[in-house]
This record gives sequence, C-alpha cells and structure tokens, in this order.
Amino acid sequence: MARFSLRLQWTLLLIASLVLGMILQLFHLPAALLLGPMIVGTAMGLSGATVRIDKRLFVLAQAVLGCMIGQTLSPGILTPLIQDWPVVLAVLVLTLAASGLSGFLLVRFSNLPGPTGAWGSSPGGASAMVAMAGDFGADVRLVAFMQYLRVLFVATAAAVVARIGLGSNGGAAELVWFPALHSSFLLTLLVMFAGAWLGQKLRIPSGALLLPALIGAVLHGTDVATLQVPEWLLALAYALIGWSVGLRFTRPIFKLALRTLPQMLLSIFGLMLLCGGLAWMLTRVLHVDLMTAYLATSPGGLDTVAIIAAGTRVDMAFVMALQTLRLFTILLTGPALARFISRYAHARPS
Repeated sequence: MARFSLRLQWTLLLIASLVLGMILQLFHLPAALLLGPMIVGTAMGLSGATVRIDKRLFVLAQAVLGCMIGQTLSPGILTPLIQDWPVVLAVLVLTLAASGLSGFLLVRFSNLPGPTGAWGSSPGGASAMVAMAGDFGADVRLVAFMQYLRVLFVATAAAVVARIGLGSNGGAAELVWFPALHSSFLLTLLVMFAGAWLGQKLRIPSGALLLPALIGAVLHGTDVATLQVPEWLLALAYALIGWSVGLRFTRPIFKLALRTLPQMLLSIFGLMLLCGGLAWMLTRVLHVDLMTAYLATSPGGLDTVAIIAAGTRVDMAFVMALQTLRLFTILLTGPALARFISRYAHARPS
C-alpha cells in the first residue's frame, strides 16, 4: 500500500469507506458512517498506507459533533446528576475501580511498563489520554494503540447492541441529506470554529467537542437560537473521526504491540464486561433503559459514543452528562492511578 501514490490511497480510502458505510447503513446499523471509514482506515493502516488525517480536521470534526450534541441538550442536563448523585458517584467510583483493575492486571501479566498500562486502560477520551500519557513516562505509541483498539471494539459492540435494541424498525426514518440552509447554519459554523479554537487554546480535554456542545445547549435551552447541523456535514465529521482512529493502526505499532496483544485484548474485553455490568446495575436503581445505561457507562471515546447515541433512541442528556463527568474524573485521578500501578503491579519479566 505504501507504494501507491497519496492520490490513489485517498481514492481507495474514499471509495471503500463510502461503499462499506452505505452497506452498513442499509442494515440500519447505528453509526454506520463512522464504522465504515474506521474499518477501512484500520485495514489500510495495517496494510502500510501513508495517508493521514490532519489534526486540525479531526478537531473540527469533533466540533461538528459538539454542535450536534448541543441541539439535544439543555441546562436541565444537570438535573439527573443532582437528583441521583449517590448513584452517579457510585458508577464513577466503580468505573474508576474497573479501569484500575484492568490496568493493574494488564501490567501484572505482561511486560508493559506501569504508566503505559495505566494510561492505555483509562476509559476516558482517547485523544486526551494519549496527550497526557507522555508527560507521565508512558510509551505514547502503545497507549495510542491500546486506546484506539478499545475505541474500535467498543464502537462496534455498541453499534451492534444498539441495532439489536432498535429492532427491525430502527433507522427507518428518511434522512434529508441536503436541507435548505438558514442563518442558523452560519451560527453553527461560528460556534464550531470558535469552540474548536478556544478548546485548543485553553487546552481543555476534548474541548473542541465539549465547548460547542455547551454553547449550543445554552443557546437551545434559553431559546435564543437553534443550531443547524445538516446530515452531509455530520457524515463528513463521522468519516474524519473514523479515518483518524483507523489509520493510527500502523504496521510498526502493531508489531511493537504484538507481544502483549493477547493481554491487551483480555484487558479491553474485561473492561467492556465490567462496564456492561455497571449498565445493568444502573437500570435496576434508575429509570433509564438498558441502551442509555450501556452508552453512558461504555468505555469508548466521548466522540464515538456521541455518534452512536445520536443514531439511537436513548437519553442523550444522561449519556453525555455521565460520559463527560467520567472524563474529567479520570483526568484528575489518572496520574495518581498510574503511579499506583507502576509501584505495585510489578510486571512479570518476559
């Protein structure tokens, strides 16, 4: 694949992603336009493709998602967190414990250094975890591999679970791909670019997604304005995020991770099962459906969970509130957890 010109690689990436995305869309699979590009990007990355997505485009894609989320939120997002704070706090603590246990066992039964295993196992925003990992002595390449491998599995599993939950009628609504654009679209572009720039400037974790979502929620909740995010713009953002994740799986990094790949996979699946158990427990004590609870506790990236939630009949406010709260909790506790695992896990020599 590396022998192909960049133009040919881009052509293959675009055509294959479009075809696979449309096939998945025909089966009404939630986040089909994310999964198609992600799978194609992974296959091309492992085949030696040299095409890459510019970080600025990835940031703008996150900002588009933020605007989409902002349409569905309101200041009332805090209500479920405040009313059920003991349950929310318990879920956060248990999720943190599950990720800590996953990282501890991964380091204990592999030759990964402690910080690498800890940051690679943290179920927060993948890009935020990778950005912080290097400051704490972790191998950023392996952390990125572990984080985006988990995102790949979690996104696929969540989409399949959502498809089963939706039943045969899921996704039957006809989408308007190219609606008439109004002045609210210009406001959307302003919020998108301003939020992306400010999130990067202030170095807020996942700020390019969170700030436009917050601005959009305030505008929507106060009836000042409603953002317009057309389907074609969302599809482009989904593709950019899918490619950004998939193309990270390069052959050199895969070879580097190959020795500990079985342990990584066990760690990922174990964390997914633990979070799935938390979702079931959540439905026992709160008035939320299983799909909402599953996405709220899912250990995937904030952006991928948002995409899947947007294509399903779930409580978007609850999902995003719990996911965002967990992200900031892990950002605050991550360094201490990494130090603990590094000190006490004692990875076995290979």
